[in-house]
Amino acid sequence: MFKTRHLLLKLLTVCLVIGGGYLVYLDARITTTFTEKMWELPAKVYARPLELYAGASLAPDDLAYELEILGYRKVGHTAGPGQVARNRGRFEIYTRGFDFVGEREPARRVLVDLAGSRVDSISEAGRPVDLMRLDPVQIGGIYPSHGEDRVLVRLGEVPPTLVKGLLATEDQRFYQHWGFSITGIARAAFHNMQSGRVVAGGSTITQQLVKNYYLTPERTLVRKLNEVLMAVLLELHYDKDQILESYVNEVYLGQEGPRAIHGFALAARHYFDTSLEHLDLAQQALLVGMIKGPSLYNPQRNPERAKTRRNVVLDLMAEQGVVTQAQADAAKAKSLGLNRARRVRDSFPAYLELVRRQLRLEYRQEDLATLGLSIFTAFDPIVQRQLELSTTAVLDQLDKGGQLQAASVVTRVDSGEVAALVGGRRVSYAGFNRALDAARPAGSLLKPAVYLAALERPTHYSLASVVPDEEFAVQLPDGDIWEPRNFDRMAHGPVLLYQGLANSYNLASAKLGMDLGIDAVVDMLRRLGMEGYIPPVPAVTLGVGEYAPIDLAAMYQTIAAGGFRTPLRSIRDIVDARGEPLRRYPLEYDRTVSLQAVNLLHYALRAVVREGTGKGVYRYLPEEFDVAGKTGTTNDGRDSWFAGFSGDLLTVSWIGRDDNGGTGLTGSSGALKLWAHFMARASHRSLAYRMPDGMETAWIDAETGQLTGEGCPNARLMPFITGSEPRQRSNCSGRKNPLRDWFQSLFGD
Repeated sequence: MFKTRHLLLKLLTVCLVIGGGYLVYLDARITTTFTEKMWELPAKVYARPLELYAGASLAPDDLAYELEILGYRKVGHTAGPGQVARNRGRFEIYTRGFDFVGEREPARRVLVDLAGSRVDSISEAGRPVDLMRLDPVQIGGIYPSHGEDRVLVRLGEVPPTLVKGLLATEDQRFYQHWGFSITGIARAAFHNMQSGRVVAGGSTITQQLVKNYYLTPERTLVRKLNEVLMAVLLELHYDKDQILESYVNEVYLGQEGPRAIHGFALAARHYFDTSLEHLDLAQQALLVGMIKGPSLYNPQRNPERAKTRRNVVLDLMAEQGVVTQAQADAAKAKSLGLNRARRVRDSFPAYLELVRRQLRLEYRQEDLATLGLSIFTAFDPIVQRQLELSTTAVLDQLDKGGQLQAASVVTRVDSGEVAALVGGRRVSYAGFNRALDAARPAGSLLKPAVYLAALERPTHYSLASVVPDEEFAVQLPDGDIWEPRNFDRMAHGPVLLYQGLANSYNLASAKLGMDLGIDAVVDMLRRLGMEGYIPPVPAVTLGVGEYAPIDLAAMYQTIAAGGFRTPLRSIRDIVDARGEPLRRYPLEYDRTVSLQAVNLLHYALRAVVREGTGKGVYRYLPEEFDVAGKTGTTNDGRDSWFAGFSGDLLTVSWIGRDDNGGTGLTGSSGALKLWAHFMARASHRSLAYRMPDGMETAWIDAETGQLTGEGCPNARLMPFITGSEPRQRSNCSGRKNPLRDWFQSLFGD
């Protein structure tokens, strides 16, 4: 008997030690992670805010689109934030307001009048508004692996009726119990015994929070015991308001694709497109009712079931004295009032991937997914929309079978910011991102580097220098012979340097590159912003190598910016969860190429579109709208390229096949059409011309490259670095010329 008691005492001691140790483990788990979990937030990625001011280029339909994707509701007359009333070109907008970096844009009602495709005036209560910004579109997020998303709020920011309705429905004795309810557990046990399985939990709000934070969703007695123990420990360490605040931010309220909607604040945005503070009683009751079954009572999928559940909650709120029965009845009479705006979050996967890659250079994925960062980007939804429309329209025209793919990168000429990006034919598909990863030969898109390297040597080369477009061969180090050919399989004899680029002559370009030296060509490509591997072989003059559209956009950005190398960037600012600036990405630039030489290259690239391989752009653009660009075609028409810029936008477009098969397209018959279709609709500023110091113009005979007179045969006005003009002169001294060439027209009357 004594031995039995002794053994039982030992077993009891062991159980107490194990149990005590387990409680210590649970306690440590709660105290070390509860605060972190309470503030675990994914990063939010925002587009640029739309700036409105008198004179801004903006079409009425573009403003309407921006407001649509922002979720502004169309009404007859605005009465609260997030609403818009439109009468043709007049928009009455009640803005939501937004906390920008270091500045608050207030919520206000404004009148925006547009005339044609420009903002005519902005006023607020009859007073003019010089400048305002709409709240930026959230285009995506960087979520934890479990995909949870939430918007944190303090308990004091939650409408009192929502809090009281929550307690009345989910846990009437919340402020009296110690984390669990004996009556609730007993009631659940009775139902479970009746059914023969676990069908009810009898959980308090504290228990639900513990389950969401720490436990798996399966219904077992062991998990239930852990839930009760941890709920008690949680109540020992934290006060009731802290627990309730955490619950308000944590409760699961539905799903949007892979994104889990947590917390009342995010649910208010998701289902009603309004802030938590602006929810009416009916909307509050609907969200509270969804807690019982977010899928079962999802108002978007099961509206009648959701309305029935909402009305049950309203009756319960009236019964508990939260509201009067009259208030409950009035709320029950309301429609669901759901947000019907189109979903744009995570609809731009190609651009979001660019943002993520830039972020990964400086932040851990874990931090991005949990620290609640706000990432403000240069993404322009209006430009993106047009790029997508143009991509679809042109590919449908070129290829009914769906074999062709396309990719484009659009940047702002003045800043190097990436405004829009398409990674494939399925513009919203989060698959292979060809804009960033489709490494293909560049064809003639690399030729400007050859000509720029020459033009940096004004004592040897000018736009009027004569270069031979003749067949030649080069023996390579491995003994092979490299023999370039023109696209038309013809040699064109002596041509002026600018003509070699304008007409994309391979022989002239390759010969010029060989005379300069391949090292000089590679060095120029590096200075223009090409960072990947560049093969130092003669064929690099004709585009050999592997380059993605984003790589070529970096190169042409430097050209468009007048020789200032401006790293492409997608992010403007990063703000922490408290709204404090964490990192800014200001404009960076470094002059890497002669300003005068780039100016000459601009002339040659204008000639490409005015008289050379790219002149098809003016089937889309107005004749007076100046642009510069370059076509590119690789062997057997596998890749069709076009890169070019106006006064505000630079765009690089590619069309090809994923299997590297022939397309039957050249740069002119493929990518040029996509580029021009887009630029004709998205670009608002013609490419201006201003000749820098150290340059002058002269009349040149376009056949011989000699100085000539205005009005002489083949005469054209051309720019030169001072002292680099031709020495020889034609026999024609000049006469009055009623016609002006395109370059002369840039100088006006």
